[in-house]
Amino acid sequence: MGVKVKLRKGIVTNAVIGVLLIVSTTSAFASGGKSKDNGPPPVVCAPTNAKGHAPKQIQPPSIKQGFFNRTFTIRTNCGNIVIAADGKSAPLTVLAMSTLAKGGFFDQSLCHRLTTAHIFVLQCGDPTATGSGGPPFSYPDENLPQGAPNDYPTGIVAMANSGPNTNGSQFFLVYQDTTLPPSYTRWGTIIQGLNIIKAIAAAGVVGDTNDGPPKQAIAILNMTVK
Repeated sequence: MGVKVKLRKGIVTNAVIGVLLIVSTTSAFASGGKSKDNGPPPVVCAPTNAKGHAPKQIQPPSIKQGFFNRTFTIRTNCGNIVIAADGKSAPLTVLAMSTLAKGGFFDQSLCHRLTTAHIFVLQCGDPTATGSGGPPFSYPDENLPQGAPNDYPTGIVAMANSGPNTNGSQFFLVYQDTTLPPSYTRWGTIIQGLNIIKAIAAAGVVGDTNDGPPKQAIAILNMTVK
């Protein structure tokens, strides 16, 4: 079975959102100080020079039989985010994301969108940082939920899309229980670094809205898979 090749753009919402302009910040950020119950240490973000750029051209992966769960480590300027990927429930997605990660597609790319009301997600994976970029191929939806309250619970990682079977490179990290249409492939769970995403969310959105570029710039330095 081959991956269908067609251009696609990812967005995660059930409303129409315009192209977002990134306003990068380069100052260090600290939030979420250590709590009295010995909670996680503060999140500190290093300055980043990442900016929107043309996507690297990655060839579609070839589909093979036999899939295994994998671990993705997203190294950001704010610390590492580790994802346990479900290669058995979402094999095409995990294979495609592995191919993109190993090809350096995500390197030096900004997480371009933060949503802090009704939907609680940080969206990443678009090198252009506009919300409309991605690789020159797409692939089908997998592992969709049944459609119930909080069907995208805290810690879930899912694909953004622009309609059925238009998955590419954009994905979102859920930092608080979220209810969405059952339209977005769930392909992993955050096992380290959820506190980083929560700290980014606590810092807010550019322009003090609830949907747009995060005030604290968070960039993917690189993504590794094992």
